[in-house]
Amino acid sequence: MKEHTDDFLDIPVQQAQFRELVSDVLRRAGAVGASDAAAEVSESRGLSVAVRHRALETIEQTRDRSLAVTVFAGQRRGSASTSDFSADALQRTVEAAWHIARHTAEDPAAGLPDADQLALHYPDLDLHHPWDIDVQGATRLAIAAERAALATSKQITNSEGASLDTMEGHFVLGNTRGFLGGYPYSRHSLSVAPIAGTGDGMQRDFWYTSARRAQDLAAPAKVGRYAAERALSRLNARSLKTGRFPVLFEAPLAAGLLGALVQATSGGALYRKASFLLDALGKPVLANHLDVVENPYVPGAQGSSPFDGEGVRPQARRVVDHGTLTGYFLSTYTARKLGLATTGNAGGSHNLSLRSRLTRPEDDFAAMLRKLGTGLLVTELIGQGVNYVTGDYSRGAFGYWVENGQIQHPVHEITIAGNLAEMFRQIVAVGADVHHRGAKATGSVLIEQMAVAGQ
Repeated sequence: MKEHTDDFLDIPVQQAQFRELVSDVLRRAGAVGASDAAAEVSESRGLSVAVRHRALETIEQTRDRSLAVTVFAGQRRGSASTSDFSADALQRTVEAAWHIARHTAEDPAAGLPDADQLALHYPDLDLHHPWDIDVQGATRLAIAAERAALATSKQITNSEGASLDTMEGHFVLGNTRGFLGGYPYSRHSLSVAPIAGTGDGMQRDFWYTSARRAQDLAAPAKVGRYAAERALSRLNARSLKTGRFPVLFEAPLAAGLLGALVQATSGGALYRKASFLLDALGKPVLANHLDVVENPYVPGAQGSSPFDGEGVRPQARRVVDHGTLTGYFLSTYTARKLGLATTGNAGGSHNLSLRSRLTRPEDDFAAMLRKLGTGLLVTELIGQGVNYVTGDYSRGAFGYWVENGQIQHPVHEITIAGNLAEMFRQIVAVGADVHHRGAKATGSVLIEQMAVAGQ
């Protein structure tokens, strides 16, 4: 696995050209009468291959570029975009955005970030590691992962295939408040989905690895074997009797709980009053042994960014401290709607970690099962049964019944239910088995009690 550059990403040359394009568009916006403007130009390319039964099924190669401009007529706003970078096309795009802005209603919250909030100087966070791999090489790796899954056991009877995806890109963002910046980035992943058993007893599971650097991906054989082991462990699943039990969320699923917290504390949900955590700032929202930490500046991490989608400096901070909510996730617009200041989260959160002050280094997955004692381990959630207005939570689930800290048998055809506000406060432990899923990281999460509906 080696890194490369080519005519697509001669980064210094391309970034210089993109800066000129953005500056040109901002000048054009001023010339048509805009009081303020922002523009972004981006380019990316990707390769995706999918295999099944050791044969190549699909190849997808993408190459995209676009330029988007937003102009303001006071507190009126208009946006337009183009993939044509010619001078005439740029002028037409600016004029289209200006036409929209002049015919929209005024919005007191509309406008660019204040100049003192912008990341006029920012660090290189080492986010660009392109992968010099062609279709044949990608196919070989995907086949190796699927072959390892199929070879794990004779009970692995089929496969939904394996896929390898790689992409890289770069962009420049600028505005008339003095911000002009950009950087290149990359993302790579490998996934496998084997099937175990036969007939009505078949079970499917999957596993994947993802990273900005190809060297940081798990080996294909390891990904395939683990995916197969997960599928095998699901065989002979049965339902449970309805009741209330302690519930342990496997670490990859627990990241979804962290995502629910972000959703409920994001500016868009708050100003629309579509969150069960309205007016929660400064109040307990999690158990008091829990912290949520955001760090946008981790070199090479998937959730890192030196500035947000508006050019604002993001913040390294504790969003939750000792269970108390200390900050929201706000863009300039949503902050103004709430009478607050942006938190540098236009575009989402950055490298969130859920941490417990009770977690010890030895609290691995086995230790978390012992803490669970007798109850339900959840490894898959089905459906979208979350009401963010009320916090009501009801999801189909697959998992394992655990007694005295030992897994007894797989469980299917069940629903777990609760209320997120109560679930957050009833988190009794977070494991040291930390799993990174995109921009979020957490160990397995133990909730004191939830309703489980089965037979």
